[in-house]
Amino acid sequence: MDQQVTHINIDNPTTLFGLKVRTCNMNEMSGEGAKIAGLWQQFYTDIAPKLTPSSQVYGVYTHYESDVTGEFDVFACTDLQVTSSEIEQTTLATGNYLRFSGKGAMPQTVIDVWGQVWQYFSNEQCPHIRAYKTDFEFYKSSEEVEVFISVE
Repeated sequence: MDQQVTHINIDNPTTLFGLKVRTCNMNEMSGEGAKIAGLWQQFYTDIAPKLTPSSQVYGVYTHYESDVTGEFDVFACTDLQVTSSEIEQTTLATGNYLRFSGKGAMPQTVIDVWGQVWQYFSNEQCPHIRAYKTDFEFYKSSEEVEVFISVE
């Protein structure tokens, strides 16, 4: 799969509403203590039925403890203001991002795009440094995702 990487500057913060878990990559990759799959399952059970055809769906990664080894918050969220006792707000921060794109069956496509992200930033010649501020997935359709990674 070819990497399609585009530099994007986001000027306006966007408030989103959804469900949150705190996790780390080690737990997610090992399967022990993994929380992200359950988070999305709850989102699609509790929130997705309330969405309108124009609602946008996001996965937001924020409040990084450190880098790829530390804990972080993950939100499964939408731009539609939904109400529930479990709903939390988060904001897509302004700043510089790299956009990685993929198209195909979910969730494999989003997994593949994150693989591209990890490969891109692990390359010794990578011209960018991850900021570990706010990263996010934007689900353009049921078969298309864009992953935005904050860079310094």
